[in-house]
Amino acid sequence: MSDAIETEEHEPGTGAEDEPRREPQLDPEQAARREAALRHVRVFGDPALKTVARPVERFDDELRAEVERMGRLMIDAYGIGLAATQLGVLHRVLVYRVELDSPVAALVNPEIEWSSDEREPLEEGCLSLPGVLVDVERPVHVRVRARDPGGEEVVVEASGLEARVIQHELDHLDGVLILDRTSRGERKEALRALRERLEADERAVA
Repeated sequence: MSDAIETEEHEPGTGAEDEPRREPQLDPEQAARREAALRHVRVFGDPALKTVARPVERFDDELRAEVERMGRLMIDAYGIGLAATQLGVLHRVLVYRVELDSPVAALVNPEIEWSSDEREPLEEGCLSLPGVLVDVERPVHVRVRARDPGGEEVVVEASGLEARVIQHELDHLDGVLILDRTSRGERKEALRALRERLEADERAVA
C-alpha cells in the first residue's frame, strides 16, 4: 500500500495502498501518463522520505493547488494514496481514494486520536518502493482528526482498507516506510527486490 489502486488491477482489501499488487494493464496513453506521474514520486534513498513533515499553517490557494496536484498525480500513477513527502514537499498533507471511482479525499495536519486494539497483518506496497510488497500489521479501525484544504476541521472514522491507507500515508508524513515495520529478514528480502526492480528500470531506459 503505498500510495496506489485496485479493481482488476487493484482488488479492494488486498492491501495495496499506494501501489497495486501487480502492474495494471494499461493502454499506451495510460501507461505514458502513469510513467510521467511516477517520475514525480521520490523513491527509496531520497532524504525527503525519512523527514518528518511540518504542519500546514496557511490554508490558501497555494495549498489547494498543491492538494489538486497530489490528487492528479495519484490518479495518473494508479495509486490509492499519496503523501506530500513522496513528492519532496514537507507538508503534513495526504490524499487518498479507496476505490478507483471514488473522489479524492485530502487530509491536512491529520492526527490519529484513536485506534482499535484489533489489529491485522496485510501485504502493502508503496509507490516509493517499486516492486516491494511486505506484510504490515496495523489497527483495523482508526479515528482521525484533520483539516480539509479550506481549513475546516474534519473527523474520519475509518475501517479496513481505508484505515490502512490513512495509516500508511501518515507514516510517510512521519518519515516512516513500510520497511521500518517489517522483520529484519523481510526487510532484507524487500531491499533485494527493490534493487532488482531499479536495475531493471535502468536497463529499460538505457
